[in-house]
Amino acid sequence: MGFNLLSSITGAAQGLVMSGGNPIGAVAGGVSGALSGGGPSGLGNLGSSSDPTLAMQQAMDQADEYNQLALNAENIRHNEQMQWQSTAFNELMDEKSEQMREMNLLRDASMAQRKADNSITKEFIQTIKD
Repeated sequence: MGFNLLSSITGAAQGLVMSGGNPIGAVAGGVSGALSGGGPSGLGNLGSSSDPTLAMQQAMDQADEYNQLALNAENIRHNEQMQWQSTAFNELMDEKSEQMREMNLLRDASMAQRKADNSITKEFIQTIKD
């Protein structure tokens, strides 16, 4: 198996056309054409065929597989990004919960201090009245 420049260019053109203008299809067709050994792009291990319809169908199948691979890669990237966002959100919510807990503790301590101050004030007033 060798590198074939003409088949690479032809495969890239076919990949671009078959994928509806998608550059990933053109790259995939070019790589496939370069490595196919002179046959039309998309034939893979079958080699060149005398039936152009079969060759074209195989090229379309391979272009579809490359498009599916690109979609899967995009889906994986999207899922990883969503996982990072979810992790960041969870960490932010944990931090906010901790801050709310601290605020509640400070408020409770402040209320206890206020009650103590009120009781001291009441005792002071009571001693003045007596």
